[in-house]
Amino acid sequence: MPEWIHIIYRGVLFLILLFLMTKLLGKKQISQLSFFEYISGITIGSIAAEVIMGLDNNIWHGIIGVAIFAVIPFFVEILSLHNKKIRDVVEGKGTVLIKDGKLLEDNLKKEKYTTDEILQLLRGKDVFQVNEVEYAVLEADGKLSVLLKKDNRPLTRKDIDLPSINEKEPHTIIMDGEMIDDKLASAGKNRAWLKQELDKQNVTIENVFLGQVDSSGQLTLDLYDDKIQVPKPQEKPLLLANMKKCQADLELFALATDSEKAKRLYAANARKLQESMDVLSPHLKG
Repeated sequence: MPEWIHIIYRGVLFLILLFLMTKLLGKKQISQLSFFEYISGITIGSIAAEVIMGLDNNIWHGIIGVAIFAVIPFFVEILSLHNKKIRDVVEGKGTVLIKDGKLLEDNLKKEKYTTDEILQLLRGKDVFQVNEVEYAVLEADGKLSVLLKKDNRPLTRKDIDLPSINEKEPHTIIMDGEMIDDKLASAGKNRAWLKQELDKQNVTIENVFLGQVDSSGQLTLDLYDDKIQVPKPQEKPLLLANMKKCQADLELFALATDSEKAKRLYAANARKLQESMDVLSPHLKG
């Protein structure tokens, strides 16, 4: 039998063998390696390569051996895209490790994870108590996905019935001291506006490392000199402060006047201004 057929046979055999060994070692093998596991993986790969390609000094035999490890995974990937069963075998499935605040010991043993290792992964998610977790899944790539119980999740605007704020991605209009005109246009701004904003902060464009316009149209700057502190935009906080002052003045006028008609007018407009502030405050707080 020709030597190149031997190489193909050994390549396919060892590719399957290495795949099965990796599956046997579990997801931890691809997510986090100890020094011993790292050395073992290198050694296994080196031994397999030597067995496959160490037949003689024929360069083409080496090319065939390397091609096997490229072509077969490529076709397996194509098949897994169209077949879930193949995808589950090749890529693996998520494993539930915590449910309703309780560790599932059988699943931990199946994935060869110790309690200390799971606690370490949870701490990486800023979770320090298992009973705070509603659901935790060890994904196929070895990462841990965590869903906290509702009482332990961060408070959201929806939880306290505040109106939602839809934010768009920021536009980077200055990079490395250079203006990016197309991004400036995408943000709905022009050069005159940018010059005016830079003048307000007493900054020249050559000193700006990064400049971005947020979804509300405010310019934030990062200068080359990290020791220089760029003041935060104050237009919105100032507007909110002026609205509060006007609302307080209207309430004072309502208390001070003897005219019932004027009192009602002042009080009504104070309420309207307060309602406007309730809606706009989330957008205007700096």
